[in-house]
Amino acid sequence: MIVIYGIKENLNPIKAKLSDVINQSMQAILGMPEDKRIHRFIPMDKSDFYYPGGRSDNYTVIEINMMEGRQIETKKALIKSLFQHIEKHLNISPVDIEITIKEQPKHCWGFRGITGDEVNDLKYKVNL
Repeated sequence: MIVIYGIKENLNPIKAKLSDVINQSMQAILGMPEDKRIHRFIPMDKSDFYYPGGRSDNYTVIEINMMEGRQIETKKALIKSLFQHIEKHLNISPVDIEITIKEQPKHCWGFRGITGDEVNDLKYKVNL
């Protein structure tokens, strides 16, 4: 599950393309299926979105929520892929992108009526 925050005037026009770029990195690095797109965009009024100095109004925060189990190298590769592809396809500088990966134990996830530690038919690997 991915939550993306940004100033609405800048985020709204690029939502579809940004979703595509994020999804492509998730597929390439984590092996996620194409149809596993769970993106939530939170466009904000500029007056409600404070960000560090030295950033532009393109400043975008990406929070990636996932079950724990991926290697450090895999998570770093995902972050670097996102920086690279967002800059290439959306012309947003890496200085204007902040990415956080939040991991929770599998038993803390619930979907399809069961918890994440009970599921045995995922079409992707968590431990890579």
